[in-house]
Amino acid sequence: MLHHPPEDARERDKPLAVNPFFGEADPLDGMREAPPRHRLPREPMAPHPAYQLVHDELMLDGNARLNLATFVTTWMEPQAGVLMSECLDKNMIDKDEYPRTAELERRCVAMLADLWHAPDARDAMGCSTTGSSEACMLAGMALKRRWTRKNKDRYPGGARPNLVMGINVQVCWEKFCDFWEVEARQVPMEGERYHLSPEAAVELCDENTIGVVGILGSTFDGSYEPIADLCAALDAFQERTGLDIPVHVDGASGGMIAPFLDPDVVWDFRLPRVASINTSGHKYGLVYPGVGWALWRDKAALPEELVFRVNYLGGELPTFALNFSRPGAQVVAQYYTFLRLGFEGYRAVQQSSRDVARGLAERIEAMGDFRMLTRGDELPVLAFTTTPDVTAYDVFDVSRRLRERGWLVPAYTFPKNREDLSVLRIVCRNGFSSDLADLLLGDLEDLLPALRAQPHPVTHSRERATAFHH
Repeated sequence: MLHHPPEDARERDKPLAVNPFFGEADPLDGMREAPPRHRLPREPMAPHPAYQLVHDELMLDGNARLNLATFVTTWMEPQAGVLMSECLDKNMIDKDEYPRTAELERRCVAMLADLWHAPDARDAMGCSTTGSSEACMLAGMALKRRWTRKNKDRYPGGARPNLVMGINVQVCWEKFCDFWEVEARQVPMEGERYHLSPEAAVELCDENTIGVVGILGSTFDGSYEPIADLCAALDAFQERTGLDIPVHVDGASGGMIAPFLDPDVVWDFRLPRVASINTSGHKYGLVYPGVGWALWRDKAALPEELVFRVNYLGGELPTFALNFSRPGAQVVAQYYTFLRLGFEGYRAVQQSSRDVARGLAERIEAMGDFRMLTRGDELPVLAFTTTPDVTAYDVFDVSRRLRERGWLVPAYTFPKNREDLSVLRIVCRNGFSSDLADLLLGDLEDLLPALRAQPHPVTHSRERATAFHH
């Protein structure tokens, strides 16, 4: 998010409020004057008052554990926190200086390649990123470069590459298309279909299509897109036209759910048309924010000219990233979590989240005021709206009233062709226990009588509701 300087000069010049208790015993170490808000202080400050000023301001943030809008991990074990603090000063890009951190990254890539059924996990190409957004950018770059290789006679001489996706994709895909000059061709929602349709996707494909993006876990409702059906439709398309169009699977969330809870769902490198996959280590990978993963099925799927070679212990280590300097802490935390939980540990954690989501869906539906769109049967996410006979309030009223009690439950309107549909969404993740779910349900039940007594939905609730978060 871009932040602009404050317009009001009075706000700009207003100093921070200082509690006299923040001063140190030695007056020279204390604060001689209140520090400004938007200019560097003239003099240094002692550590304790500096910490207390920042700490107190952050108290106004929401409670991350009660943020049911975000997919991002909000709890890790203390041991993981210790490891992360020990690695905050390690720059991931410096493979020569921190070879063991680099080795842990390579092990994580191999583990994910094996989990996602790469033809040869040792041959799969992959890297850590700052999150799924960067991973998607890298995957999109590889798709475009592979397309331009095959179309040197037509590009850039007028042919414009395009990328096909559902309108429910995360905004990073729209950014990719804008930044890298690719036409975004989006399949709109229709009726009760809230994500991409294989048939509709194929209709948008042509000789300029660099790839199709399938979403394993839509952020709008938590549903899986039919990746296997999409690949089958593209296989038939190739038989008719000769056009071989690869698929990238955006598994930001589902890539760390389906392998453990839905092993019979075929969506990964078992499908030959799947060229690359990304996931967020900091979502259902169970690591604090700051790590994602991008993998390609083999070396042929990632154009060699995009890979930079770094000297590493007398050899070469391939690197592929948009960011340069970044801490190794999150990668180390990912390796710790893989070691700590193993396959069965991940399965147990993800099953617990799904159980909480399903239980919530059942009890919310039983209230009689809400219609469920999804029930946590794929991602541990439930999306729901009000029933047609509820006219006194809408989902934005519910979101606003829950926020008054500390819960962040987003209310938002669906995109093109279903702008008439507004929903609430609850993301269940590790740390959101059945006990917390009971508290949420209790607050919702307490609020319903007052909401039902309203003469009509509150007109300004739409503006004050929690924004939609990916």
